Amino acid sequence: MKTVKIIVEKHADGYVAYPVGVEGVVVGQGDTFEAALQDVKSALKFHIETFGPEVVSPETPTIDAFVAEATV
Repeated sequence: MKTVKIIVEKHADGYVAYPVGVEGVVVGQGDTFEAALQDVKSALKFHIETFGPEVVSPETPTIDAFVAEATV
């Protein structure tokens, strides 16, 4: 078992969730925070089963995640 940080974004039409520091692309979505979190956990489990546990073992693990805003 490994602990993975998950980002959950709230959008007008629902929630999107994705793990930080995982090799590859893993995304979940749902109408609620809990549904998106459950969906991304399921997707992450499948990702690990498919590509192996090393996808969540980066050389430098993510310590924290921040949200910043920029004008582009």
